Amino acid sequence: MEIRQLQTFKKVVELEGMTRAAEEMGYAQSSVTAQIKALEDELGVPLFDRVGKKIILTVAGEQLLRYANQLLQIHDEAKSVLRSSGEPSGKLVIGAPESLAAFRLPPVIQEYRSRFPHVKIVLQPGVCWVMRRMVSEGELDISFLMETDQHGEEKDLVIHELVKEPLVIVAPIDHPLASVEKVTVDHLRTETFLHTETGCSYRTMFEHYLCSHGVKVDQSYEFWSLEAIKNCISAGLGIGLLPRVTVHQEIQEGKLVCLNWNEQPYPISTKLCYHSNRWISPALQEWIKLVKEYSVRWRKDSERAHGG
Repeated sequence: MEIRQLQTFKKVVELEGMTRAAEEMGYAQSSVTAQIKALEDELGVPLFDRVGKKIILTVAGEQLLRYANQLLQIHDEAKSVLRSSGEPSGKLVIGAPESLAAFRLPPVIQEYRSRFPHVKIVLQPGVCWVMRRMVSEGELDISFLMETDQHGEEKDLVIHELVKEPLVIVAPIDHPLASVEKVTVDHLRTETFLHTETGCSYRTMFEHYLCSHGVKVDQSYEFWSLEAIKNCISAGLGIGLLPRVTVHQEIQEGKLVCLNWNEQPYPISTKLCYHSNRWISPALQEWIKLVKEYSVRWRKDSERAHGG
């Protein structure tokens, strides 16, 4: 017998129907039916009489409702006490693409650890579509995503946009296109691109953009490391599309040059994502709060860089 099943049972009783309960709780009706059946199978008694389109509590259902109300009240009280008790502790499993894990999150993690030393942070890198799935399946407490604004939302996920992430095409400082006033897609037809990993959202977007303009995408070079891409670009192996935040230092130091390409087809945003049904522990609540504080700084930095 699970708390979720009792919550569903109580909602069915309150709304006098499984369809209405499913709509209000955001479940498929089949899920509500399965939860009620699981309760009946476990208890060995029917909880409802089905009379036409109506459902009526049986005697056993009425007895269970009394206990369900008590158990759910105790459950809510326990959550409330634990949420408010003492300093955040436990473990947070956080997903993030490498570009964010390496270039945005270190100061956030450092400050969080200084505030809440009893929370263990596990940072798990990966591609965004995989991390979405892992959040949906409860394998991650929370994840950062870097996606286009056109990416479809999922009703079981809560997603907060944090900052727009401009993309830039970077090249060696002596590259012929470095002096071109306006780089267009025609300039890119004969270039060798150094790609991020398969499944990377902005790589996929850029490849679709090039293909739509009749540019054949060379798949010869693929890297899982941004540092490897930047070093290979600097060595003259090709050019690459990367988030500006990941190459800001190299451009400032004159190791790479940003081409004058102004045709970014879709905005890319850094987002924060967690499951809508996940319990927001004190540790997770403080993490979300701190990330949102940092996102204000990220937006200001991005606006200044864009203005410059």
